[in-house]
Parts: sequence; structure tokens; C-alpha cells
Amino acid sequence: MIQRYSRTAMREIWTDENKLKIWLQIELLASEALVDEGLVPRTDFDKIKQGAGTCMTNLKCLAARQQELEKTLNHDVIAFTTAVAEKINDRASRWLHFGLTSSDIVDTALAVQMVQSADILITDVKELRKVVARRAKEHMLTPCIGRSHGVHAEPTTFGLKLALMYDEFGRGLERLERAREVAAVGKLSGAVGTNAHLSPKVEEAVCKQLGLRPAPIATQVVQRDIHAEFMNTLALIGASIERWAVEFRHLQRTEVLETEEPFTKGQKGSSAMPHKRNPITWERLTGLARVLRGNAVAALENVALWHERDISHSSVERIIFPDSCALLDYMFSLLLRLVDGLVIYPENMKKNLALSLGMWNSQSVLLALIKKGLTREEAYELVQRNAMKTWEVKHARRDDADFVEQLKSDPDLAKHFKPGTLEKLCSLDFHFKEVRNRFRKLGL
Repeated sequence: MIQRYSRTAMREIWTDENKLKIWLQIELLASEALVDEGLVPRTDFDKIKQGAGTCMTNLKCLAARQQELEKTLNHDVIAFTTAVAEKINDRASRWLHFGLTSSDIVDTALAVQMVQSADILITDVKELRKVVARRAKEHMLTPCIGRSHGVHAEPTTFGLKLALMYDEFGRGLERLERAREVAAVGKLSGAVGTNAHLSPKVEEAVCKQLGLRPAPIATQVVQRDIHAEFMNTLALIGASIERWAVEFRHLQRTEVLETEEPFTKGQKGSSAMPHKRNPITWERLTGLARVLRGNAVAALENVALWHERDISHSSVERIIFPDSCALLDYMFSLLLRLVDGLVIYPENMKKNLALSLGMWNSQSVLLALIKKGLTREEAYELVQRNAMKTWEVKHARRDDADFVEQLKSDPDLAKHFKPGTLEKLCSLDFHFKEVRNRFRKLGL
């Protein structure tokens, strides 16, 4: 079965040594299946296994020899089979790669590498969600202003922001698990996928041992819409990371300063301005998400190949798969550290909330008036004119600017409310009465 890798080993998955290790596994499994088919003598398979075992114990030497042979042969798989045959050093090597084409090995191995990478990324998301959940619960009822168009809207809580993040990466987890399943497709069906020279039983046996399912139909290659879906999943998760990087970058602006990314001891923010504490890691994540999207576009370009295959996709995939998998794993490591160490300023949230002078209660008053029998247009006009007067008082730099007091001073509006009703209506408790229920629905 596929070997599980630790999170720190993502780059190892995409090394030449690991690739050749998987190639060897596929060749051995195919030869063993041919023994069961009665084609390859058991004694010959034992010699193949012994030679392959020698290669397996020193993958660096195998990779070096393969690269040396490839300089002359100009074909990576032939260079590989030649290097392995040298270690078998017997006529039994004639059964190595029997009935197979290069893409049987390359595409099946790529599927294994995608699955191995997906396993790491799935672990990354699960670790991240644990930290996000903890921080969300810490600040479940920490008030802050919600913004639409960048302008104050109604109050929310910082915990709800993080709960939203938790939910979004829950969808990311589902996408990765689905992408893992989609990518787990191998093929050993020959030069144009007809199984003319190799029984489908061999393909089934090899794929089963590798934890893959055989492609129900293929050409010389596994169809690249599968690979494009995998890459687009990585890009979409990168977009989610960027979405939160942009959010927290904004919240670190000097005029806002509701959160701040960790600033470590000895760190410097600017070569010119010693006072600077910049959201550089959030900005790094924003930039790297663009790379993932670019690689996803390249994967989409790979879907259209000539007839039963060409190799225009091959050179692209040698770059985009290792880079995107390693990059997303790295992005998760940064995001985990940022969320875990995120500095949060509840007092600044409270101060920013007060900048709107309570006008974030406008909808509450609007709806209360409608309930009392006013048309929506009548209620809207009453509330809006008092909001505009509140702004006028604020812009006149008077200290008595307050939305609720302004509402109470308008007889056309105040007559609809008993004393103390407006104060109760215009409260944070009113806005936060469903917060705990929302957390419960998310399982937090």
C-alpha cells in the first residue's frame, strides 16, 4: 500500500529517488502479476526482484545511473529500465516492463505521488481547523464592527469571523478528500490503452496493491482532466488562504489595528523605518496563492492532447505538481503559525465600533418601525434622516453625536417607542443573541 509521509516530507515525495522507487514498485508488481498469469517463470521473477532490490537499497545510485543513461538515450523510462536491467544482469531482465508503455509507469506513479501529497495536505487542513476552532471559541463574544464595502455595517464578533474561517476550510478539507479520490487512478493498459499485450487482471492487481483504482478506459495516458481537477483544488484552497490573508492584512492597518501578525524578537520591519511592523507573512500568502492559480491554468492547458497522447503535458507537470504541492503545504505551515500566534486587540475593536456612533443599529430601528405599522419607505426616511443628522453633528466636531440620542430627539420617530425601548433595541446583546447557536451548528 501507499506509504504515509509526515508533513515535513512533502518535498521527499517529489524527489527523483521517490519517483524511481514507485517506478520500481510498479515494475515489480507487474512482473509478479505476470507470474500469476503463468507468463513469467517464478525463477526469473526472483532474479528481477533481487536486482530491483539492489536498486531499491541505493536509490541515489539508481537515479545517478538513470540520468547518465538518459543523456544518450534521451528517454527517461528507457534509461530507468536499462539501469535496472544492469542490476538484474541476467536474461530474466527481458520480462521487466513486459507489455507496458512508459506512461503506464509514469502516470501510475504520478497518481501515487498525488495521493501521498493529498494525505499531507489533508492533515494540514485538519491541524489548521483545530487551531482556528480554539481561537474562535476564545473570541466567540468579542465585539467588533462588521464591514461591507470596507464601511461600517453592523456588529459581529471576532469569534464569528474565525468560525467562518473554520467553516471555509471544512469545505477545503472536503475538496482535498475528493481530489485525493479523483487522483487515485492508475493505468497499465499499454500503448493506446487497449490492453492488447497485457491482461486487465495485471492492471487491476497492480493498482490494488498501490491503493489506486484502474482507469475504466484510457489512451496511452490517464486523461488530464483528472490532473486539472486536482490542481484546481489546490488553487481553490490557496484562494481561501488568500481570502483570510487579505482580511487580516486589512485588520492590521494602523487606522484599524484590530489584529496583528506575530512580530518575533529580533525581527525588523523596514530597512528605512525602524518603527514598522508589517503584515509581511499575510502578504507572502497572498502572493503565493497567485502562483497556485497560475499552475492550475497550466494544468487546464494540459487537458487537450493530440489523439491518444503527446508529451506537451509532461514538461509542465514536472514543474507544477512538485511546486504546487510543496507550496500549499508551506502555506499551511505559515497560516497555522499566524493563526496560533495572532495578536488580537479587543480594545481597538471596541474603539472602532464606537466610530459609527451607534448608527449600526439603523436596521434594528427600521424593522421595529415597520412592525409598528409604518411602510418601509416611511420608516427608512425617518431612520436615514436621523443618521444623516448624527453624521452632521460628528462632522461639526461636537462631542454629543450619538445615534440613539438623535433618534430620541426626533418626535416623529420617538413617539413610536416607549421610554427605554430604543436603548434596549440598540444594544450588542440584540445583535449577538444567536452567536452561540451559530457556534453549535458548526460543532464548535
